[in-house]
Amino acid sequence: MLKQVIIVRKDLKLEPGKLAAQVAHASVECVLKTPKKDVGAWREDGAKKVVLQADGEKELVDLKKLADREKLRNALIRDAGRTVLKPGTTTCLGIGPDAEQKIDKVSGRLKML
Repeated sequence: MLKQVIIVRKDLKLEPGKLAAQVAHASVECVLKTPKKDVGAWREDGAKKVVLQADGEKELVDLKKLADREKLRNALIRDAGRTVLKPGTTTCLGIGPDAEQKIDKVSGRLKML
């Protein structure tokens, strides 16, 4: 089974609309990095997405390093700073779509948002 996870910084306390936009950015960026055949397989599996939480920027960066070591496609999202955040604020990390077992090695201990 294939899935995608989006890990959001809970310390930013983003408003629902801003949170949704950042999660969407992470999902799209990851899908754009994924070969079409893998995107097709993920969609056939139901395009599973799970939104998880991280304590802060350091945890996101550490999770990105783990994802890189596991050779998982990922995208660290930094805000453009046009609304409520300072430019360059790291907001979330998208991982996958990829094999659920591989992603769980990186994010399996995290709580759902």
